[in-house]
Amino acid sequence: MSENLLPLPGDLVAFITEWKPKPGNLVMVLHRVQETYGYIPHEVVVEVSRLLEMPLAKIYGVVTFYHFFSLKKPGKHKIAVCMGTACYLKGGQALLDEIASILQCHAGEVSEDGKFSVDSVRCIGCCGLAPVLTIDGKVYGDLTPAKIAGLIAPFQNES
Repeated sequence: MSENLLPLPGDLVAFITEWKPKPGNLVMVLHRVQETYGYIPHEVVVEVSRLLEMPLAKIYGVVTFYHFFSLKKPGKHKIAVCMGTACYLKGGQALLDEIASILQCHAGEVSEDGKFSVDSVRCIGCCGLAPVLTIDGKVYGDLTPAKIAGLIAPFQNES
C-alpha cells in the first residue's frame, strides 16, 4: 500500500490485534479509534482495513450507518443542544439558532476557528431543566437565547 498511513499508537494496534479474531470486532475497534482520535480519520480507516484484513467499503458502511461515529474532526469544545420533546417544546431550536448566529456554525458543523462542534441531540436526560445543552459534557439548563452568549464567551476567549 503506497498511501501515507498515520502511525497508530501501540495500544491501539494491540487492541485491534486482540479483537481481530472475535465476532463483532469492527464496531469495538471503531469505538476505540474514535475514543483515541475524537473521530475516525481516513488514514486510520485504511490501517484498520489492513490490520483486520477487511475491505474499506465494509468499514465505511459501518461508520456511516451508526450515528455515534464521526468522520469529521470535532472542535475543541463540543456543544450538544437537546432537541428531545421537553427541550424542543421549551425552545431548543431557538438555542440552536442563537448558537448559529454567534458562532456562524450550525448543527453538525465545526466552527471556522475549530473551537466548537455543534450538534443537535435527541435527549440529554435532564427534562426538568429544559431546555438544556452541554458543553464538553457539562449540562446547562433553564436556558434562553439571551443566556447563550454569556455561556459561550469564556470558551471563545480561550487562547
